[in-house]
Amino acid sequence: MRAHGTSPSEAAETSSATFDVCHVGVVLRAVLGVQGALALGLMLVNADAQSWMSALATATMASLPAVLAWLLIVCALSRVLGRSDRNAQAALLVLLGAACAIGGRELLALASLEAPLPLWHLAGVAAVGAALAGVMLAWLRGRARAIAPADTQAQLAELQSRIRPHFLFNTLNSAMALVRVDPQKAEGVLEDLSELFRVALEDQGSAVSLASEIDLARRYLEIEQVRFGERLRIDWQLDAEAGAARVPPLLLQPLVENAVRHGVEPNDDGGTVEIRTTRRGSEVEILVANSVGAASRIAGHGLALDNLRRRIVLMHDVAARFDLQQGGGRFTVRIMVPL
Repeated sequence: MRAHGTSPSEAAETSSATFDVCHVGVVLRAVLGVQGALALGLMLVNADAQSWMSALATATMASLPAVLAWLLIVCALSRVLGRSDRNAQAALLVLLGAACAIGGRELLALASLEAPLPLWHLAGVAAVGAALAGVMLAWLRGRARAIAPADTQAQLAELQSRIRPHFLFNTLNSAMALVRVDPQKAEGVLEDLSELFRVALEDQGSAVSLASEIDLARRYLEIEQVRFGERLRIDWQLDAEAGAARVPPLLLQPLVENAVRHGVEPNDDGGTVEIRTTRRGSEVEILVANSVGAASRIAGHGLALDNLRRRIVLMHDVAARFDLQQGGGRFTVRIMVPL
């Protein structure tokens, strides 16, 4: 992550993300928005509720496939669109909107539900499709502008939380203590520390695999295991099929770090950290839990958890869930993401 400015590759990635529309939340909003616009427009040309409902049902049969086709094509072309200039993006998407609207109307005619339209009326259908595509493009660009600062702020907060001076100090102390008694183990600790910092300072893009996040969390816990010894008890329950899920980078390690800081460090007897991943149909459940004993000497403000929640929602929208539970001597973070 760069401290100053935005590189062309980062700008292209941001622009491509603008057109990453294959998310349940975006699809629902697009469909409902178009239906709402049609419903309002048809109210102006129908004299009563019955004729309005009949016209809306017919229009829906044409508009729904048109909207879905537009979204699918935009999603497939997101990288190409991201590399294009704004005028080319607008021209392509508006023309695509007109074409999809005509295609939807022709599907309706093929189903013998409506007679073929004369050329002038067909031009009107194309104009409506182009206008709605223009509105959708404006909304996508506005959404991207709103998301970018929040996403950047969340990533910076996660980066800062990763490079805590006390963690670096404790790890180096542990490594120095091991140099004489177990040089090989000291080398392993330093290798794990190096990998943690490499990932923290590397721009990994907007998503990584859950498997890579698990590997990073494992390295972190191996370092802490040297420090806490038997006080830190780790319970891994990993589903191999869940590893392919895409998650924001630097997601899992802050969770296990919080679990150690607040569930193990304050207690003389230590504590247990559980990391579990489970595939549930088309979703993956990620669970990080820790035992709760004495109050942590370091007060938590919930900022890390709030940032993680924001990043999950920014990436997966309504397809993701982020829940916190405390009770029965455990604090649990449960995340659901699509596979």
